[in-house]
Amino acid sequence: MVDDSIPVTVLSGTLGAGKTTVLNHVLRESDERDLAVLVNDMGEVNVDADLVAESSDISEEEEELVELSNGCICCELRGDLLDAVGALTSEREFDALVVESTGVAEPLPVAQTLTMGFDQSDLDPTEFYEETGIEPLERCHLDTTVTVVDAHQFHEAMESEEILDDDGTKKHLGDLLVEQVEFCDVLLLNKCDLVDEETLAEIEETLEALQPRAEIVRTEHGAVDPDALVDTGRFDFEDARTSAGWIQELQEPHESAEEEHGVTSVVFEARGPFHPERFADYLDSFPETVVRAKGHFWIAGRGDEALTVNVAGRSIRVGPGGTWVAALPPEEQQAQLEANPELEASWDEEVGDRNVMLVVIGTEMDHDAIRADLESCLLTADELEEDWSTYEDRFPTFDYEEAEEEGDNADADAQEEVGLAD
Repeated sequence: MVDDSIPVTVLSGTLGAGKTTVLNHVLRESDERDLAVLVNDMGEVNVDADLVAESSDISEEEEELVELSNGCICCELRGDLLDAVGALTSEREFDALVVESTGVAEPLPVAQTLTMGFDQSDLDPTEFYEETGIEPLERCHLDTTVTVVDAHQFHEAMESEEILDDDGTKKHLGDLLVEQVEFCDVLLLNKCDLVDEETLAEIEETLEALQPRAEIVRTEHGAVDPDALVDTGRFDFEDARTSAGWIQELQEPHESAEEEHGVTSVVFEARGPFHPERFADYLDSFPETVVRAKGHFWIAGRGDEALTVNVAGRSIRVGPGGTWVAALPPEEQQAQLEANPELEASWDEEVGDRNVMLVVIGTEMDHDAIRADLESCLLTADELEEDWSTYEDRFPTFDYEEAEEEGDNADADAQEEVGLAD
């Protein structure tokens, strides 16, 4: 990165959280800092770009405002995003760039695009690069990722059954909100004037549990100091990618102390497998006090594959977790053990690396009940001796060869929403 590289801020948030209001406030209050803006909207007409142009001095005519419409920059418009960033930064006429993503965008793939550029294996060189020979990211760097959260609608969004359509990709509202919270440097808790102090404190505790690394800033009507969002130097891709609360709990398992508003976490570990029928039934009646749960598990009858579970609000998804090392041919197994000392240290003589590890985050959770319910899903001593193939398995199946070909996002893309009882 060159010394005068242009800092880029990515502004995320679900529909109606107040991203455009925040952006317009930042534009008005930036004083001597000259900002360029890239606005992404799912519609053919970019309504957000029109609102930015109407509410500020910025304009398309001066080439400070770029619209990316009819698609999302976290998936189908990633090449267009690089094109636009390259064109904007090829002749420096501004001090910083703010990218407002669409309300259905996940910030992690946007950050990957703005960090890795063409190093993403599935992304072809853009028109800008082919015409100019200039790497789109040569003159800029991702500086800050910001997520705007609607305090007034936070609990409703987490509990909502609403499914959003991202150009044919279905996204659960609560799941999307959690993903936006878990990958950011700054959390703007907006519309605080519509919520009482006790509720705000409870929401903040939940946000801190989901993303311990982010700075939380309360705002009303999107009014925030531009210095909190622009040219902060806060972004580090690896820190952002591994700083979600559930990841930290899995890496350093511990049971959190009871907070004032009861936001706590439970880590559950086991060597034996879940009974597929009992665990499916448990997921069908998952406690409503749980805000977030994630991890991997082993079910009886599937000795080769690990599965993942991903709970965010009312969304419960099960996905592929890969092949257990214990299921590999002896030569490959030995190679994996030699390459991973931690794996070898935790290896069990009977089951190898097969295990269950889940983290559960929630409000006013009954830890003993959750732990007891999960333990009751494990096979009993007698069941360990039974024929596991006789158990009903309602969990989805996955094509691992196809998932490997699809690359890093295969796990998330392949996950299936459950209602397993349906």
